[in-house]
Amino acid sequence: MPLARPTRRRLAAAVTTVLAVTLGASALAAPANALPAASGVLTATPATTAADPVPYPKGSRLAGAGVTGFLTTAPDNTTTFRRYSDGEGQAYTGGTYLRSTRTTDYLVIRSTGLITQQNLTTSGSLQIAVGSTAPDARYAGAAADAVFTTRETEAGTVLRKYTETDTAGTTVTGLPTDALALTVTPAGNPDQAVVTFRQGSVNKWAVLDLATASVGTVHEATVGHDAVSGTRTAWAQGEGTYETPRVLVADLVTGAQQEVPVTPGTASANFLVALLGDWVVYGQTSGMTRSDPGTHYALTAYNLTTRTSLSTPLLDHAYQLTTAPDGSLYARGGLVGQGEGMYRITATGNEDPKAEKVATTGEPTEVVVTDTAVPTGDLDLDKNDGFTFRWGTSRPVDATVTVRHVRTGKTQQQTSYWTSEVALGWQDNNWDEEVPNGDYTWEIAAEPVNGIGPDVVRKGTFKVVRKTAPHDFNDNGTPDLLTRDSAGRLWRTDLFYRPIDEQMGVHEAGTRTLLGSGWNIYDRIEATGDLGGSPVGDILAREKSGVLWLYPGNGLGSFGTRLKVGTGWQIYDKIAVGSDLTNDGRPDALATDRSGGLWLYPGTGDATKPFGGRKQIGTGWGVYNELAAVGNIAGGPAGDLVARDRDGVLWQYLGKGDGTFAPRTRLGAGWNRFSHLIGAGDADGDGRPDLIADSNDFYYGSLYKGTGDWKAPFLPAETMFVPPADATEHVF
Repeated sequence: MPLARPTRRRLAAAVTTVLAVTLGASALAAPANALPAASGVLTATPATTAADPVPYPKGSRLAGAGVTGFLTTAPDNTTTFRRYSDGEGQAYTGGTYLRSTRTTDYLVIRSTGLITQQNLTTSGSLQIAVGSTAPDARYAGAAADAVFTTRETEAGTVLRKYTETDTAGTTVTGLPTDALALTVTPAGNPDQAVVTFRQGSVNKWAVLDLATASVGTVHEATVGHDAVSGTRTAWAQGEGTYETPRVLVADLVTGAQQEVPVTPGTASANFLVALLGDWVVYGQTSGMTRSDPGTHYALTAYNLTTRTSLSTPLLDHAYQLTTAPDGSLYARGGLVGQGEGMYRITATGNEDPKAEKVATTGEPTEVVVTDTAVPTGDLDLDKNDGFTFRWGTSRPVDATVTVRHVRTGKTQQQTSYWTSEVALGWQDNNWDEEVPNGDYTWEIAAEPVNGIGPDVVRKGTFKVVRKTAPHDFNDNGTPDLLTRDSAGRLWRTDLFYRPIDEQMGVHEAGTRTLLGSGWNIYDRIEATGDLGGSPVGDILAREKSGVLWLYPGNGLGSFGTRLKVGTGWQIYDKIAVGSDLTNDGRPDALATDRSGGLWLYPGTGDATKPFGGRKQIGTGWGVYNELAAVGNIAGGPAGDLVARDRDGVLWQYLGKGDGTFAPRTRLGAGWNRFSHLIGAGDADGDGRPDLIADSNDFYYGSLYKGTGDWKAPFLPAETMFVPPADATEHVF
């Protein structure tokens, strides 16, 4: 399986001589379990790091770093050796390990009954029979150019070292004769290895000198070996406890110990520890997958000589950390602003350690926005059900969405926890109280749940628009109900429509609002729609003396200072305002005098003089005891009217657009059970005006949804809420 990247630099010609040295097995130019290379056997020559980072496979562990390349392990356990110079690689199946001297990289490959060491410079190989092929031999590990096996003898366990130039093998000296379960792993330099074993019930370890194949001082497990250099060993204690972890360093010769000052805070995952010259490098793993901001995720460096810590982290987090044969460190991790991948960490002379990105996954370390869907421009909620915020992030965040209505300051806020997709929707029939018309600002602030990287903030604006509704006083697109109690106090109740379940119908959206007292001086109050040229509805109030007052709506659910707009209106017994009868876009007024005459007052759009001169458009209207301007309920060119006669029959008058009506049509009988008929506008959010009828007990009313069909302009009644009788006297 070729894993290739376009070559940035030409490699030197590969040495093609195959050195095949075996112990009881035939020579192999390449191990049997290697997958096909891009072109022949992959060879490696010492090369400087490429100018640009080469690809690093997403989701793969860093398994080792050598002179010319690095080894990764994929989730399916396939290992791949890739060159630093161009990123080209060779994949292997089975257990594969990278071991290196100062000049040469070796792959050690385990298969059934055979250990193969492949020289990546010369393509030479060393093979050692173990297990089923050599039952008395067991693979014990590898370091630098050496492969180790153990063999049980009468004198104890024997540890043997093999190289390409020492195929017969050399016995390692200095180990206790009763050492058991020996394992050899690389140290932090190619001259040494670490051998671990058990003596009785005690775990022990020692440094193995590769040149002499001899073991030095034996240490018990109380002195750790997470990292071993030529002169020191370093290790972590206390991971996964409720105490602050400890990082300790010991001199291999004197045994003197030094503790690194670690920031207080528990660590629930393992610590990475490495030695880099006079520096010890450490940090907690699993930073990118944790659900809490950890104290120790950043990869930190501490100078053992000056006893000072590096002022800034080397990396913001790291998954794996390994030592290269030149003493540098390679870390699989990430740095905010540079992204995820593999970094080479070096320390030269008295300079502070530095991290350089040499391979990249293409992923950011900080949280970034991956996709968005937010409202922009004008959002017409007469044509849309609502609006939705959706914001995808590269990894989990705690995100807060804040939406603010500029004019009123009304704010809605919602926080989502541990999510990579923030979604928040306002539906026109569910959030009416919070979605008035006008300009909005929005902000989404996302905090990384693991604390790595800065918060991400996005902001924007949009505008909600709707047509002016005759009973919408808080400018949110749904009707409001005005009630006056027996003490003369005026109340406003915001309504909303629930389209489904057993509670389908019009409901109270929130606690009713007191608008003021002293309203018992008026014998008629009428919601009118927009008479004054503003984007919100107004009301008319008539004194018993016939003085007519306009209360301009302010869009906040209340009204501005009243304006005197007429006198002599006491001659009318019924008034209905809100339908556009003249087809000019402005609501007009209808009034019937006590002789049965019907008068039209065309709207002007001027709050100081809202009506033009009156015009009589009918006679005989004394048969009706209730009128309601219902807007365009029948799909015609202009606003319409319904009228109830004294026998309780409801009649429809369709506006012709010239201020007059077509002949009336009968809608039905039995309407005497209602005390008021209200042209409420669009109560259910379907774009068509509706009729509200309240019952005489002032507790339940009915909603008659408009159909747009003059032959049957209303659907059957649905129950709606009306404030109880003990609080109200009149409904408008």
